[in-house]
Amino acid sequence: MKSIFLKSLALGLITLSLWSCKKEETQTISNVSPTGNLTASATALSLVQSNGAKPALTFTYPLSTSTGYVVPVATSLQFDLKGNNFTTAKEFVVSSTSYSPTVNDFNTMLLALGAKIGTSAQIEVRLKSGAAANAITYSNVITLTATPYLASAWIYVPGNYQGWNPATADSLVSLSSNGVYTGIIKFDGSAFKITPAKKWDVAYGDAGSGTISTSGGDISSISAEFKLLTVDLNKKTYTIAKADYWSVVGSATPAGWPPGSGPYNELDMKFINDGKNSWTVTTALTAGELKFRLNHDWAVSIGEGSGNIVISTAGTYKLTLTVNADGKTGTYTAVKQ
Repeated sequence: MKSIFLKSLALGLITLSLWSCKKEETQTISNVSPTGNLTASATALSLVQSNGAKPALTFTYPLSTSTGYVVPVATSLQFDLKGNNFTTAKEFVVSSTSYSPTVNDFNTMLLALGAKIGTSAQIEVRLKSGAAANAITYSNVITLTATPYLASAWIYVPGNYQGWNPATADSLVSLSSNGVYTGIIKFDGSAFKITPAKKWDVAYGDAGSGTISTSGGDISSISAEFKLLTVDLNKKTYTIAKADYWSVVGSATPAGWPPGSGPYNELDMKFINDGKNSWTVTTALTAGELKFRLNHDWAVSIGEGSGNIVISTAGTYKLTLTVNADGKTGTYTAVKQ
């Protein structure tokens, strides 16, 4: 009898325990409010560099919340070029019910998304919120129109390739003035340094392991060819990589058309570090034809349509090639000097 009583008591305690757990479980449910409506103070933006520190526009929205068992809820704004469906979106976490990016910040984001300087772009923005990856909701989408501007800063690369003269040295550009500078330079296999201005007052040299300092020596150990040079003045680092380049060939050039084989003295162009992906060369031309080609190879070339560019009158010309984002097509000008 005692054994039966103890078994019944144990069964009752287990049942009570399960009931208590079930009751407690019902108290841990969280209800997360869906993403609310997003509004913008303007949709057609005028971005002017002189207003860089001023707000470009203001977004307003409610923040999602949770009730019941409170869990963290994240809210962010997503931006992407129209048509990308937010697959390459830039995301900004927000903690208040409004967000006002400055003109400079908005311009920098446009450039990072791939918008072209001086060309009107459409940007889509939406609000994203939720407590977990499988519980994310989105707001309505707003389309903004804006034209990014060139907000550039430059540093300079005096070296043996140009006679160690900062005043005439090639430059590196930071399109958003964020302290990271890039450019393509044709080096001669010797050394160079980095100067913030076109003078020797401050000069950065090699401090070892890809770093630079004002007490460093010459940066060397580079091959004689076109190089993509990247300098981060925030971290005081640099990298050098082989770069693609463009040249001019044809019967109108001093060297004529390239032979089928063997060495060829091709007319290389100079990269313009202004963010427009342009190349230029000034040279004497005769009446004839020419084309631009990539890396001294016919795999990629640019002419007039599918043909050659005709130079009707001999003279000195400034040739400028602006390459499109695909790296294979572009536009050109041939201006007689």
